[in-house]
Amino acid sequence: MMQQEAPWCQRRGYHRAMNKSLALLALCLLAPLGVPSVSAAEAPPAPPLVFAFELRAKVGNPVVIGEVPHGLRRIVAITGGTVAGPQMNGTVVPNSGADWQLIQPDGFSELDTRYTLQTDKGELVYVQNVGIRHAPPEVMKRLNAGEVVDPKLVYFRTVPKFETTAPGLQWLTRHVFVGIGERSPNEVIVRFYRLD
Repeated sequence: MMQQEAPWCQRRGYHRAMNKSLALLALCLLAPLGVPSVSAAEAPPAPPLVFAFELRAKVGNPVVIGEVPHGLRRIVAITGGTVAGPQMNGTVVPNSGADWQLIQPDGFSELDTRYTLQTDKGELVYVQNVGIRHAPPEVMKRLNAGEVVDPKLVYFRTVPKFETTAPGLQWLTRHVFVGIGERSPNEVIVRFYRLD
């Protein structure tokens, strides 16, 4: 006599798959219940920012490459400058870098700046500082033309990364920093803050 196949609902593989599916569904439904929601009034406190140092970089006139696929490419040489702060003082190594900029038609600027610092103890620090700068188009037009504009009108923020072999400066390589910048015709000022 021929043995009949068990109905689909009684097959072993079906039960195993169904149990896994039900367990996954239960986790998906119950998971949000275990995580309390946070309203804007209950938001956790913002992490503190600690002032690290101020950079004053002397810059040359922009070299305009022209319109490339992603915007107007400009390169601005960094010719020197100073660094001053509670934990580090020194200079910007002359002609050690530049700012490779992409500028959109409305003036929105993407910045990729690379240069070297030398502390007053002779320690070297490589910096790559990426960021953005924007303001209303008429303000950006004046700024990019080399005119002085009120820094309060311009959003200029950066996120630097530091590399150094100096043991006393490893705090630079082991924290996240943000920079708040100002641009004048021949100088860029960036105040760096450590995110604690």
